[in-house]
Amino acid sequence: MGVSTNGATARAAVILRLRGLAVALAAVPAALAAVLVAGRFTGHLGAPGSADAAAWDAARYAVVAVALLTLGWAAAFAVALRRARPHRTPSVRLTEREAPELHRMVRELAERMEVPAPGAIALTPDCDSWLEDETAPGGRSPAPPTLVVGSPFLWWMRVAELRALLAPVVAGTACALDPEISAARRFTHGLDALLGAHQGRGGFWASIPARSLLRRSRVHAAEMERAVAGWASEQARQVDYGMRIAAQEQVGLAYAGWDRLLTRVALPAWRLGRCPTRLNAGVVSALTELSRRDRLAEGFESRLGERPACDLLDEPGRIDEATSLLAASLFYVGPNALPAPGSGESRLDWADYPREVVLRQWGNQSASLLAALGAEIASPAGALATALRALRAGTGEQLAARLEAQRNGLPVSRSGRDAVSDGLHALVCRAAVDAGRAEPGMDWLDGPVLLVDGRRCADLGAPIALAVEHGDDEPLRVWLEGAGISLARPARLR
Repeated sequence: MGVSTNGATARAAVILRLRGLAVALAAVPAALAAVLVAGRFTGHLGAPGSADAAAWDAARYAVVAVALLTLGWAAAFAVALRRARPHRTPSVRLTEREAPELHRMVRELAERMEVPAPGAIALTPDCDSWLEDETAPGGRSPAPPTLVVGSPFLWWMRVAELRALLAPVVAGTACALDPEISAARRFTHGLDALLGAHQGRGGFWASIPARSLLRRSRVHAAEMERAVAGWASEQARQVDYGMRIAAQEQVGLAYAGWDRLLTRVALPAWRLGRCPTRLNAGVVSALTELSRRDRLAEGFESRLGERPACDLLDEPGRIDEATSLLAASLFYVGPNALPAPGSGESRLDWADYPREVVLRQWGNQSASLLAALGAEIASPAGALATALRALRAGTGEQLAARLEAQRNGLPVSRSGRDAVSDGLHALVCRAAVDAGRAEPGMDWLDGPVLLVDGRRCADLGAPIALAVEHGDDEPLRVWLEGAGISLARPARLR
């Protein structure tokens, strides 16, 4: 297959020689002990009755003891290395019956580049694609790898773009099935997994040889992977090379939209125990919206008239739901555990987002602010009026400190002052909704928003910032009066 022409197999051979050298070094004390014991029985080394017999016996006992310890250590290390399991990213497996066109496209790619086809295809809820090794532990012959594809690519990219993007990845199956490259990869990945599994004092026995071997093989492994990537890229040049440049542009855009959707839209839902089931369809909406707002992305939405890559799936909606629920279990780390992914109570359609997420988030943020104020939720003077009066009195710093304490040390990126702003914004939004002057909504790039006359309300940020940071609530009172919202009305938080 020509992989050796770029030096990948040469680097793999160096790694395997390091492995062989380690085995040889472990056997040296045993070989020396065998020589000393044989010398004792043949009479050549410390024959009984000779002047130096006692010294030779002492040397034999010491070397045999060292040999037994070394062999025991080496055997335990070999067993641990064999059992070590490199990290595998959870994915959604796609059978040929679920995605016949996608499987056919990948096979045609492999045939065109004259490389073996991947053994299976899976989706991961991230913006990356790679080959997952499927060789059984201890297996001598490498098994066909699984092609793992980032699910946002299928929904955002067009069929031609996806084919061009996957070409160099599919070309890598030839290298994955090369016996020397496969063995070298399993060895280095096993060392990494062994170090991860045996940390601390308890893993001291395993970390010494693993770190030493990994340090000596890391440069060669990196060079091997660089050579493999170069060879695969060269093989893929014959497949839609011009389209690969356009596809790479879409990779960056897809990553930006996916990250924004997760942090601004999905995260508020996850915090409330709800899992949006159409994240991949949502990233298309988010990127389309980004194309309208950002001149750097202008024109990208014109591609949407071409056939999307998700058409290669028989049931894109069901696959979207499966990868969306997997994304929630992989990416959400918070104080409240999500319900089981299969439970109906956790699933959330985009149409229900304003009611199920936006209103509940505003209610929780409002309640947190009022708890920090020590105010009753149904205060006769109005909960919103109570908050403005406290901020005007200069209690912003104290409120921020109290809200920080409420978090109980949770790792969050926003400060206590941000939490005060969020709480005041939530109080205003709930008051506007209760007064019938606005409604909750969702922005594909920014998440929960307040809609006034069907349009996003964008002029609340400055008045709220003045009230929180400077105690100047006059601009906010003017806004409330203009919107017809009474400060005397208690805010309904649930």
